[in-house]
Amino acid sequence: MPSTKSAILALKKLEVEREALARRQHELEEKAALELGRIILGTGIENFSRGGLKRVATALGKLGETAAIAKFGSTTIAS
Repeated sequence: MPSTKSAILALKKLEVEREALARRQHELEEKAALELGRIILGTGIENFSRGGLKRVATALGKLGETAAIAKFGSTTIAS
């Protein structure tokens, strides 16, 4: 029955790894939110309602960066 024991240990190890990955994902999501917030502040879009901002962001995401910039008439991409 060594294979059963090793399978149990492997499952426990996997669970620990999943928890660590979930924590890391949460940390990175928090950092990404801060980064995006800093980009948006001062653009005027921060005055949108939460729902309006989400709808605009979703629409822009579906449209894609190049198409969105083209649609709004700008030919340069700011970094």
